[in-house]
Amino acid sequence: MSELTVILANQVVGIVRQDKRGRLKFIYDDTWRSARGAYPLSLSMPLAASEHPHDVIESFIWGLLPDNELVLGRWAKKFQVSPRSAFGLISQVGEDCAGAVQFVRPDRLDVILADDGGEIAWLDEQDIAARLKLLREDHSAWRRPGDTGQFSLAGAQPKTALLLQDDKWGLPSGPIPTTHILKPPTGNFDGHAENEHFCLALARAVGLPAATSTVARFGEEVAFVVERYDRRMTARGIQRIHQEDICQALGIPPTKKYENEGGPSVADIVNLLKENSGAAQEDVKAFLGAIAFNWLVAGTDAHAKNYSILIGTGGRIRLAPLYDVASILPYDDYDAMKIRLAMKVGGKYRIRDITGRSWIKLSEELRLDRDGVIDQVRQMAARLPKEIEIIGTELVATGIKHPLIERLTERIAKRARSCERLIEAAISASDAAAGTG
Repeated sequence: MSELTVILANQVVGIVRQDKRGRLKFIYDDTWRSARGAYPLSLSMPLAASEHPHDVIESFIWGLLPDNELVLGRWAKKFQVSPRSAFGLISQVGEDCAGAVQFVRPDRLDVILADDGGEIAWLDEQDIAARLKLLREDHSAWRRPGDTGQFSLAGAQPKTALLLQDDKWGLPSGPIPTTHILKPPTGNFDGHAENEHFCLALARAVGLPAATSTVARFGEEVAFVVERYDRRMTARGIQRIHQEDICQALGIPPTKKYENEGGPSVADIVNLLKENSGAAQEDVKAFLGAIAFNWLVAGTDAHAKNYSILIGTGGRIRLAPLYDVASILPYDDYDAMKIRLAMKVGGKYRIRDITGRSWIKLSEELRLDRDGVIDQVRQMAARLPKEIEIIGTELVATGIKHPLIERLTERIAKRARSCERLIEAAISASDAAAGTG
């Protein structure tokens, strides 16, 4: 395979070409570039240039693939491609990716572009339970052998993607997109499904945009189910919404998703939003709110791939809803003195070193209104304990009774009160210094 057609929302936008040395090139379709309302595949590949080189398109493709060597190895063996070839892997699983993008082989192009293309294999509860059980036991079993409708999603957690339509679950193929992501519990972090569901609900409760989720049971199996925000129901059916994560937008490979590995910082992302967002002030505030939220709940894995942007008509962007948010606090096998955030706040990674003064310093680094930033963090910290109590009660009432919920409610509430005191102390110290001056 030396060429793949790239499709955005059922429109051909270009091709990815691989030469004999394995070097890639992305070439925009001239018709797409000149079309009214056209938008780029990625902010790292602007429409102003018709061609984009190997490094940037390879980084973009790797950003669509799992961060899981088991999955990549399984796919490589199944499809007889190299597990180190982003092009080879996406050629086999690229028909349903994050956002609106599809990477399509020449022999599949007519099927993908056909109005009546694609099929749905409907699944009953027992079938989904069996799939979740297999996935829980084998984290690389995203699809069963013989399944059509391969898909690709980034991240290290085991997951599968399905279509929910008219209260029925199905396995779509061809141009038909998946609508929900299902993640089974893992042995690494007991109760992680409940943890992520709790944290997303808490984020929404304090006013942050966050993906909608639930914890569902299929027979004896439980799954954390996330409604895909990059899918929208319309009168014409399910529409794909284009998005990319921050690493992709900046042309950075996913291996550099953490700031301490050369990845994006808070300032890098704020600048990206200031320069490109259709509502920059609102999105910067929401992003800083997300950084504050992860500090308050000890969300230690909020790296650049766990923030995304939505790309709309004309290339204007908006910050995407939060996803993959979870707290480390309910687990007892971590060292509270060593846990770190994925991005610095005021020059500090370690949570115990981040104080109210760190937030003042961050606001100065970003050239944002200090009082506005500090008040945003303080209000969120003050609001969390009440919202935590409400959400914890609601989850138990809906039958989610994992012991982790009690630990979450107690420990996040305690930490939020402690963080509120840190913010208030910084405000008092700053006011006193200003008065002395």
